[in-house]
Amino acid sequence: MSDQIKFIVDNLNKEPFRKNYNLITFDSLEPMQLLQVLNDVLAEIDPKQAVDIREEMPEQTARRMLSLLGILKYKPPGNATDMSTFRQGLVIGSKPVIYPVLHWLLQRTNDLKKRAYLARFLIKLAVPSEFLQDETVADTNKQYEELMEAFKTLHKECEQLKTSGFSTAEIRRDISAMEEEKDQLIKRVERLKKRVETVQNHERMLKIARQLRVEKEREEFLAQQKQEQKNQLFHAVQRLQRVQNQLKSMRHAAADAKPESLMKRLEEEIKFNSYMVTEKFPKELENKKKELHFLQKVISEPAMGHSDLLELESKINEINTQINQLIEKKMMRNEPIEGKLSLYRQQASIISRKKEAKAQELQEAKEKLASLEREASVKTNQTREFDGTEVLKGDGFKRYVNKLRSKSTVFKKKHQIIAEFKAEFGLLQRTEELLKQRHETIQQQLQTIEEKKGISGYSYTQEELERVSALKSEVDEMKGRTLDDMAEMVKKLNSLVSEKKSALAPVIKELRQLRQKCQELTQECDEKKSQYDSCAAGLESNRSKLEQEVRGLREECLQEESRYHYTNCMIKNLEVQLCRATDEMKAYVSSDQQEKRKAIREQYTKNIAEQEHLGKKLREKQKAVRESHGPNMKQAKMWRDLEQLMECKKQCFLKQQNQTSIGQVIQEGGEDRLIL
Repeated sequence: MSDQIKFIVDNLNKEPFRKNYNLITFDSLEPMQLLQVLNDVLAEIDPKQAVDIREEMPEQTARRMLSLLGILKYKPPGNATDMSTFRQGLVIGSKPVIYPVLHWLLQRTNDLKKRAYLARFLIKLAVPSEFLQDETVADTNKQYEELMEAFKTLHKECEQLKTSGFSTAEIRRDISAMEEEKDQLIKRVERLKKRVETVQNHERMLKIARQLRVEKEREEFLAQQKQEQKNQLFHAVQRLQRVQNQLKSMRHAAADAKPESLMKRLEEEIKFNSYMVTEKFPKELENKKKELHFLQKVISEPAMGHSDLLELESKINEINTQINQLIEKKMMRNEPIEGKLSLYRQQASIISRKKEAKAQELQEAKEKLASLEREASVKTNQTREFDGTEVLKGDGFKRYVNKLRSKSTVFKKKHQIIAEFKAEFGLLQRTEELLKQRHETIQQQLQTIEEKKGISGYSYTQEELERVSALKSEVDEMKGRTLDDMAEMVKKLNSLVSEKKSALAPVIKELRQLRQKCQELTQECDEKKSQYDSCAAGLESNRSKLEQEVRGLREECLQEESRYHYTNCMIKNLEVQLCRATDEMKAYVSSDQQEKRKAIREQYTKNIAEQEHLGKKLREKQKAVRESHGPNMKQAKMWRDLEQLMECKKQCFLKQQNQTSIGQVIQEGGEDRLIL
């Protein structure tokens, strides 16, 4: 308990509460003050709870706090009887009730803020069904649910963006960088515009360039449309080939098959399809529905924290232990009939699992066969597009092999020629390396001779001088062009500067006079400001003293008023309880039977007797239902089997009517004969 109080005090002294409590002052708080502290913590989680509890009734305060704690999923310790004591303790401000609530709230403030925020938008309003019959009310309710779903998706996207790692500082830096690039591009465009204006017929050239860009965009769009149409044509050709292959396979199967094999195959397909429809698909559909229901239930609930997950795990572990105990008890009984039935059940479950596995394998084999057929058709289409011919078979394939052999001999000859060229290339490379080495030696000898003669670096400087002279001629040409442009720009700038100077001369004179006036006014303002500051400091000190006195008197007055209202409420509650107790005692002691019947004790005894009688009847009814359960289930199963048999006969009869007659059926002596 001391650790709990210490944790509460430490968190209340931090931001945003700043209560400045210690263990002694916090433990000596009165019930109303403790309730106000709890209300402040709840107001930090949900701003709607920011209320002065002295201005509302205790019942309203308790109802408001209980509703918020229910939304936040606070579970008080104990069972249902402790819930009433929890409510009473919350009304009167009991420390054993409020301390655990404060500890729980301060442990997970951020998670609870999020939960309270989501609860404002995700708790559905309970609209009665008779009101929903009105069209306007039903439409409004539908819009309300759609908006709720939209809010869920937007909140998830917001949380994903928060956790995705994108920060506002990075986005601002990117925006500033993009603005700088934009300014640079604008300046560059202006520079290019000025440079283009000097060219003759620049407007006509710009118009032609614009038309060229439009035509290029149109060309790209048309190429994209052409590619899309090619893809559509390719898919259509594939579909046509697939259908043709299916038609060929069906014709081939119909030509080679006999009626008995066709009937056997159809019966197998009917059995497989009936098993898939009646047993497998309903189970899978039911499992998917259960998963969907579970996921919808999970989505409808508010976000859960780490503590909620721990509680759920503890509950799951408890339920698992209970299941294990029940299984052990059942195994300890060791009833022989149940043992025999369990063997049959195990065999039946094993057979059903094998059946499901084989059905799954058959389904996968069919899907694999279909995918392989599609892949084979795609490969044939690719070979047809690549070479323009179909896949070779038989004699065509032999001719193709002979052609390949002749080509392989030609390839070997060409390969031998290439090997000879490679050998010659190697020799030429070697001669090139030798010539380079000889050139380097000659250069070294030349350098040594230059050093002896005292003119070292002559050949290198001569090459550099030739290269520099070529560069200088190019630079001189560029300078000649740019100097003319710069001279024109200087002339223009000088003329603009002289014009601006003449325009700014009267403005500068006025500005000097205004500067002198500004200096005089600033001196007067500083003097007045110092006088004002001294006067305001004195008045502020007097005002702060008076405010402290008024604040202390108001707090005392409010404490006395709250204490007065609290005592009045307690007196009224005690008077009501005393009146009820006296009335109950009078009714219980009096000799009149009618008054005794009005007593609460008599009413409860009467209700208990009625419930016991009703329970006895229900137990008898349960016993009768258990006795007749087995025969009823057998009879229901027989009716379902009969219904399934009749449906199968009906389907067979309809198929027989729809099929074309392949012979004549003669019925004689209880036998059916087919004459082709």
